[in-house]
Amino acid sequence: MIQSSFSVLSEDQVCEIHRASLEILEKAGYKIESKAAVSLLKQAGARVNGNIVKTPQHIVEECLRVAPKGFELYDRAGNRALEVEGNKSYFGSSCASPNTKDALTGEVHPTTVQDLIRGALISDALPNIDFIMPMGCPQDVPAQAADLYEFEAAVTHSQKPIIFIAYSLQGYQLVYEMAAEVAGGLDRLKERPFIIGYPEPITPLIYNQETADKLLYTAELGMPLVATPASNLGATTPATMAGTLALLNAESLMGLILSQLKNPGTPYIMSCFTGVMDMSSGVCSWGAPEFSLMTAAYGDIARFYGLPNWGTAGCSDAKTLDQQAAIECTFSCLTQALSGANIIHDVGDLDHGMISSAEMLVMGDEVISMVKHFIQGIEVNADTLARGIIEKIGPGGNFLQEDHTYRHFKNELWFPTLLARQDYQTWKTEGEITMEKRIRQKIRKILATHKVPPLPDPTLAAIDRIKIEGEKDLIRHAT
Repeated sequence: MIQSSFSVLSEDQVCEIHRASLEILEKAGYKIESKAAVSLLKQAGARVNGNIVKTPQHIVEECLRVAPKGFELYDRAGNRALEVEGNKSYFGSSCASPNTKDALTGEVHPTTVQDLIRGALISDALPNIDFIMPMGCPQDVPAQAADLYEFEAAVTHSQKPIIFIAYSLQGYQLVYEMAAEVAGGLDRLKERPFIIGYPEPITPLIYNQETADKLLYTAELGMPLVATPASNLGATTPATMAGTLALLNAESLMGLILSQLKNPGTPYIMSCFTGVMDMSSGVCSWGAPEFSLMTAAYGDIARFYGLPNWGTAGCSDAKTLDQQAAIECTFSCLTQALSGANIIHDVGDLDHGMISSAEMLVMGDEVISMVKHFIQGIEVNADTLARGIIEKIGPGGNFLQEDHTYRHFKNELWFPTLLARQDYQTWKTEGEITMEKRIRQKIRKILATHKVPPLPDPTLAAIDRIKIEGEKDLIRHAT
């Protein structure tokens, strides 16, 4: 079956952006505050002036050559889960929001660990959410150790692959220590990785020491990583989409360079977060069409390199689960899947990423199901053309009782779990249940019935010990 797809950029346009990115790296340079990272670049032949590094083209080309063109990501139990390559698209939950729209009451409150637990459990139950990120940054624990609580909630309440954010190098290392306990040792974790690290550089063109060192630590382990530069078009990047793509691509290439210089063959996901500054309000819009357009365009650039790429979808600038949220969620999910983005995150975010919403996540799961069915395209062969059955039925007949119909309708047709298809009178008789109410009902059912196989008691104890000891150490170092 042929997958439906589209491209934003022509091959010539991709080449122009690529050349512009190379020029940015070689002439504008990059500010890198990690001595270890600067040393790697200097040894490779980059020109260094203090912490400003200018990287010639031959270094970029060599790092592109040795980077893997794809990799496998596993689940918590060590089973193959995602083939991160080609045009294969996978969707995952949102992350890092300081506020949460309560899964049961709908009220917005500061994110708690309990919200993270619910988010992980709901994500685990939804069939079209392929990986998870901790849904929010908990405000009810010490900020220095929030990443430890986030990962613990995710790994103990979902079996799916995890992409995690850590707020310090030590926190980053402790998360890998927890993950190794789950996997059965660091060697086993390297062999069957179920986590991806997410160190985020500063746009424009800065790697501070902590972010660079987190990236180098991941590469030293040989674990997959995505180092995503994040733009605010017109503020931290040029006001033109082409200029923004050229700058963000240069930043993503720098992450690739550092990872491959540290450990050639480290799995790396090309990425950029293409936020748009709303010039009337100053906010970074996540629902703008330009956001999805640039993210889809970046898929064209990543494919030019033959590397996996990062996407963003299923999120909205809306403050609640309303028509705006549905429009922006659907538009972004469809465009990202059609563009062939591989790892697509942030399903479930509202308010420019400031609010995590399990309701939005559940609606997004329905949207993704529809999108996945759509992009499969139409299979055309002798059986699906149905010449024989059409001839048999002839003019004026019907196909309802035919074996051909029975054999094909389940695969050919998409069946909703949330959308209302009954007639109006039946809908009224059944209680006039709105989409929001249906979503809330589904959430309650998941929380009441969905069970994640528990980790062994020794593993849980080890995770708890790492968290408690790590929290004390992180707080002590921060004071």
